[in-house]
Amino acid sequence: MIEQRERKSEPTSLQIAAALQEISVLLKLKGGRYFQARAYESAARVVAQLGDSIDALIKENRLRSIAGIGDSIARQIEDLYQTGNSWLLDRLRAELPRGAMELATVPGLSLKKMQQLQDALGIASIAELKAAAEQGKISTVKGFGRKTEKKLLEAISQEPKPRNELHIHKALRLAEEIISYLHFANGLKRVEIAGALRRWRETTPDLTIVVSTTKADDLLDHFAGFPMVIRVMHRNAESCVAILNTGIKVTLLAARPADFALALLDATGSPGHVERLDQIFRDKNLVLGPQASLPRHRHTIKPRLKASVTTEEEIYAELGMQYVPPELRENGGEVEAALAGDLPEDLVEIGDVRGMVHCHTNYSDGKHTIEEMARGADALGMSYLTITDHSPTAFYAGGLKEEQLYRQWEEIDYVQEKVKVKLLRGTESDILANGSLDYPDRILDQLDVIIASIHSRYRMDESQMTERITTAMRQRWFKVWGHALGRLIQHRPPFNCRMEEILDVIAESAAAIEINGDPFRLDMPPEWIREARKRRIKFVISTDAHSVNGMKNLKFGVGIARRGWVTRDEVLNTMEMPLFRVAVKP
Repeated sequence: MIEQRERKSEPTSLQIAAALQEISVLLKLKGGRYFQARAYESAARVVAQLGDSIDALIKENRLRSIAGIGDSIARQIEDLYQTGNSWLLDRLRAELPRGAMELATVPGLSLKKMQQLQDALGIASIAELKAAAEQGKISTVKGFGRKTEKKLLEAISQEPKPRNELHIHKALRLAEEIISYLHFANGLKRVEIAGALRRWRETTPDLTIVVSTTKADDLLDHFAGFPMVIRVMHRNAESCVAILNTGIKVTLLAARPADFALALLDATGSPGHVERLDQIFRDKNLVLGPQASLPRHRHTIKPRLKASVTTEEEIYAELGMQYVPPELRENGGEVEAALAGDLPEDLVEIGDVRGMVHCHTNYSDGKHTIEEMARGADALGMSYLTITDHSPTAFYAGGLKEEQLYRQWEEIDYVQEKVKVKLLRGTESDILANGSLDYPDRILDQLDVIIASIHSRYRMDESQMTERITTAMRQRWFKVWGHALGRLIQHRPPFNCRMEEILDVIAESAAAIEINGDPFRLDMPPEWIREARKRRIKFVISTDAHSVNGMKNLKFGVGIARRGWVTRDEVLNTMEMPLFRVAVKP
């Protein structure tokens, strides 16, 4: 059941999501109910996003209209909301050893062993397991022994093995849920995401959050009570490390307000970046003020800062450097550039983007109509929207034949009379195996924008793929190279090609490169974006949206562009519509 800690109102969506997630975990532990467990896991993610809207959904009997919430799961949600109990969760807890979800995080501890320890010693938590092992009690239980006892004690002390890293969009959503919860804590002054997520890396194995607080104990206690926490790995006066019921590790670092900037700096940069800053502190022999008291979780240097130094910008200034934006803190030459004053100071920001580029409609594999997509772009403050549905070869994605394309143009003209955002006619044209584009010249000449992408034959060898792409890029139509290397993060690696050669051809042909904001693509990778910048190649930051909601991918495209050091003027769709249209016209 949901914990009844002074509950004066209905459970929050997070509390209900935590209960659904626990059902999923217990179903998996029990075995034989994999698909049901997956359904509850998916439902937990959906419910966690509902926020306060869960009240109206339940009261108006609209839960079942949400994708991923069927009748049986809806009944569990309604019971949890109305009574704080779930008959299914109660039954699973009764059928499994007490504390099974927490104890399952200990390697080598099966359900059978849990039950044996519980029957013999009453063990129902990791704390009780640790205490029993340290007192030599586990070795007295039949079937265990001193060797097993020692292994369990070692396993308790070890960091959990990392699960598959979280995609950036899932990590961001989870971090925002935690931050929302932290806002109810006493003494919270400021809270920021740190670590790999703040650097907008494509995936992350864990989360780090830094808070400024005058009441660290209260805030850390509050965090330990987050509904999804099943195990606190470490806790001291300045930090708490917890495992969530999804298996993700979250570290919360608490700093005094005067120390917050340095704590955030330390927790954000890659180890290499932070080590370089430490070396600069040593080299300058800086003693800048009162000794900082910080949760130094990765290194031991504790520079002294002026009491007036309250921002990261001021810390970099004290080191004689330009400010290094979080996305650049990867120890990839940014420290040297900042010391020399060579870092770009006008990195592209989400507010710079004026046009939504690379968008699909229900003419191919998109979910929404042209008008729905147009109104979605307008709601986001965009000046223009490119309609770039698939070309004929992408039959599996509903690629448009010529007659369908003509009908789409007619509908674009019709919708344009009803919406403010300017609509541009385009295509995501397949780059065929021989390097040609997937429409005849007379069609390509009539388009406003061409996204040229590879969707098939990814296993061509390096020379064949290089020839295929350079042939496409040399054609006379201006084009944007879409999701350049074809990667799907954690599912499909980039295809093989000679990137330097392709970039040289693109620079000569004046084509542009897409920075794809689909969080499963985030293509091209930052290291190649920087190589493209050296050749003065222009970019388009796209969403690759297949729905109105997909337009929100823009922030991920901007994040990956910033990691590649891309500036505002290097992005074509920061231009006003007339200039953009001229720039990309075939």
